[in-house]
Amino acid sequence: MKFESLCVLGLGYIGLPTASTFATHGIKVIGVDTNTRIVDSLNNGQVHIFEPGLRTLVQAAVGSKNLVIQSAPQKADAFIIAVPTPFKEEKLADLRYVVSAAEAIVPYLEKGNLVILESTSPPRTTVDIVAPILEKSGLKAGTDFYLAYSPERVLPGQILRELIENARVIGGIDRPSAEAGKALYSIFVRGEIILTDATTAEMVKLMENTYRDINIAAANEFSRLADQFEVDIWEAIEIANLHPRVKILRPGPGVGGHCISVDPWFFVEAAPDLAKLIHAARLVNDRQPSFVVSSLRAAVGDLKGKKIAALGLAYKPNVDDLRESPAIEVVKELIAEGCDVNIFEPFDTDFSVDGAHTCASLEEVLQGAQVILLLVPHTQLTEITPDQVSSLTKDAVIFDTVNGWDRDAWKQAGFSYYRLGDGKNR
Repeated sequence: MKFESLCVLGLGYIGLPTASTFATHGIKVIGVDTNTRIVDSLNNGQVHIFEPGLRTLVQAAVGSKNLVIQSAPQKADAFIIAVPTPFKEEKLADLRYVVSAAEAIVPYLEKGNLVILESTSPPRTTVDIVAPILEKSGLKAGTDFYLAYSPERVLPGQILRELIENARVIGGIDRPSAEAGKALYSIFVRGEIILTDATTAEMVKLMENTYRDINIAAANEFSRLADQFEVDIWEAIEIANLHPRVKILRPGPGVGGHCISVDPWFFVEAAPDLAKLIHAARLVNDRQPSFVVSSLRAAVGDLKGKKIAALGLAYKPNVDDLRESPAIEVVKELIAEGCDVNIFEPFDTDFSVDGAHTCASLEEVLQGAQVILLLVPHTQLTEITPDQVSSLTKDAVIFDTVNGWDRDAWKQAGFSYYRLGDGKNR
């Protein structure tokens, strides 16, 4: 099967790199986003996402005329839906964007087309929700057009490399649909392409992120136990991981991002009577920001009125992705405690949190701080030295939630240093 044109709906962290990669491999791509600000910025040569190498890739794709950015789809050989799937307040999957994207394709769907859903979705979304919408075109899925699910499985900061090199799972509503998906992704994917059915592919993606969530929950719960038993969790993990069959992850302020902190809830929603462990792990990780605040209170006393410098707001180091970030939840809880919170996120210096003061530089956020709270181990933040801080604030308490700084160096410089989960040295 040969594809000459492609329409990608959703130009976020996955859709934009995917569209640009196909375009630089010779496919005529229409990139679609309903956000006019994104469309306008891309057409003006600006990229709204920080990802190493992405700006160059997008500019090359647009410059080649193979990538055209617009706000509505048009006819193509294949369509990829790569829109967000957040959850609602009650932790239920919000599929509005998937539904809207599928409905937008209907007027342009023709016999022989391929439609692929990439958005992370609850099991059976492809067959029970997307297929019926597309069939409003009068065409039959699996008979008149191909339909498949293929989840993204890439790491922010390494998206462009992993799009090409990682194994790709393609689940078709039937075998010909899976084969059609393979023919499309084979244009640039070098990793193994595994074919299965659509619902299995949906479940695989959720399983991968749920597995990680559960393991992070174990590390976070260990940090709470260590605090109670007066143990240094970082020392304990290092020793435990010497066992050849043990790999305990690092604790921290919680779990964020659009995948790990969201996907497990899809299982809980679909089968609440069965997903007991998954639900418990989610609660542990969702409550970790509160543990950070209570640990800080135990270290410095009453927090009301304290001037706190909160360093890092992204959900992981060295990216600008702030979706579902636990660091932001920590900041919100500190504001609720009556703290005077200054925030600094080096990858998005304009980001704001209601009630906090956004700082554009390290110097600004550290000036006069009584507590310096390291929430994300961005390289720029972990390289901060005690000497730098000494010139900007005196007698600040250091609270490190990610073990990003050398405890001995800070203590030798005269700072009070506390570390999350370090009950031995508090």
